[in-house]
Amino acid sequence: MTAEPFGAPSPTAFQALSPDDPREVGGYRLCARLGAGGMGLVYLAYTPGGRPVALKVVRPELAEDPEFRHRFAQEVASARRIHGLYTAQVVDAGTDAATPWLATTFVPGPSLQQVVHHYGPLPERTVLLLLAGIAEALQAIHAAGVVHRDLKPGNVLVAADGPRVIDFGIARAADASPLTGIGLRIGSPGFMAPEQALGLSAAPATDVFALGALIAYVGSGTPPFGDGPEPASLYRAVHEEPDLSHLPPGLHELVRLCLAKRPEDRPGTAQLIEAARRHPATGGELRFSDDWLPQQVSSAIRRHSDLPTTPATPAPPATVLSPALAAADAPTRLGLPAPSPTRLQPAPDRPEPAAPARRHTRTRTVLLTTAALLVGAAAAFVLLDPEYLDDPDDQNVAAGLAPSAGAATAPSATAPATTAATTAPGYTAVHTNLELTSPDPSYEFDLKAGKVTAQDASTWYLGRHAGEFYIPEDSDAYVAPTGRLTLPDCVKGVETQPVSTLPFNALRTDRSFCVRAQGGQDIAIVRILATAADDGPVRISLTSYHRSA
Repeated sequence: MTAEPFGAPSPTAFQALSPDDPREVGGYRLCARLGAGGMGLVYLAYTPGGRPVALKVVRPELAEDPEFRHRFAQEVASARRIHGLYTAQVVDAGTDAATPWLATTFVPGPSLQQVVHHYGPLPERTVLLLLAGIAEALQAIHAAGVVHRDLKPGNVLVAADGPRVIDFGIARAADASPLTGIGLRIGSPGFMAPEQALGLSAAPATDVFALGALIAYVGSGTPPFGDGPEPASLYRAVHEEPDLSHLPPGLHELVRLCLAKRPEDRPGTAQLIEAARRHPATGGELRFSDDWLPQQVSSAIRRHSDLPTTPATPAPPATVLSPALAAADAPTRLGLPAPSPTRLQPAPDRPEPAAPARRHTRTRTVLLTTAALLVGAAAAFVLLDPEYLDDPDDQNVAAGLAPSAGAATAPSATAPATTAATTAPGYTAVHTNLELTSPDPSYEFDLKAGKVTAQDASTWYLGRHAGEFYIPEDSDAYVAPTGRLTLPDCVKGVETQPVSTLPFNALRTDRSFCVRAQGGQDIAIVRILATAADDGPVRISLTSYHRSA
């Protein structure tokens, strides 16, 4: 896992502002959250004249570090000189504010990470067009004397007219912070060049290596140096050749050149653009025409253009999720079918009915706190989105009534004396009722290793920030309506009722929820044992399983 200076918009893009979020920063009116990461929060905001921007606010810890603030001001000044057509332009900044912030043009589209996660690898022609667009973005960035340092799928947004590279230069500012000494790595292991992994200076060729790894991922669906623990990925990047077995053969040569171990052996960005132009799949022309993307992705981009103009309203309270809501909020987060193992193919641009936007995020994101409804002495927390309350059963549930006759029920949640160790076919218990304590938000629960680690030091984790839990962008969660959870509950619940909220304040002592890792190989059941103030210690009981068949 790695530092993500600022999160990109999730596939569903807009999340309600929490009570602790500001309503205005630097004269910009904040309307919704777009994402979050280890270094700050991103908001959808509007200029006084009504233009949307992505406004990025750094974490208080960084704001208190003089060296970070100095480096941040330098990098913002450099970023202002970047005017590439494939970059998100910096339009304003508050480097001297109590909490520094940065405003860039808003890009209405998902990140490449989200696109591949939901739809699988992209067609060869699409990949080559992305290569050319991102290479041109790097040309503009490098011409301003900036090295991106953290180019990855999550830092490339996909718009209708081509890619947009974001967060250039911010990684260098963070690199000067003492936070890097406690596990906040600058760069992403699957996309870091050997010189970065070895702690050497970064140069434009460093970004070319990351571009090669990014293209390999987008074209195959898997990182060229594999998944798994950071040390293993970094070792392979330094010492081993990339695995391109799932990449179309027509892209092998380009990717191998970019992934050369020595920086001087890598091609320049102009060479890459020309190679993409000459490739048979592009027909000698690089143009982002209406059919450059698969139809599913184009439809998702169109839905990002429906921007809120007022702060999003927190979801109404309820104690359980109805089946209709579960079906609407299934893993196809963009309102389209689940990703197919086969490669997507472009289709002629034709109208497709737009599905309603759905609030959900799998970025390394602080998961949005929901409102709590006090009934007598008990508190019931929210897991509903108001836009789905078209179904009578959904409305009944939101009002605290039973579903109508014939409605299915949510997965059962049992309440044994301890978290049940009941297994499901193909799963093996890894940890059982393991008690862990995180002393403060700078520590995370490593769900795979079953231990507490410094922030940004594990790959499958549960962390908290500003009183809210977050999980990896590629994980899913399910919360028990009442009582505790068994493994069968989790397997069924994550598939039928995945949630976009893990509210730290609402998940009181003895509540349970589960987190499923990417691919469904690992599932963790977390039970809250004790909580203190937002910045105080949290104690949990962890039971986890690995699917071996």
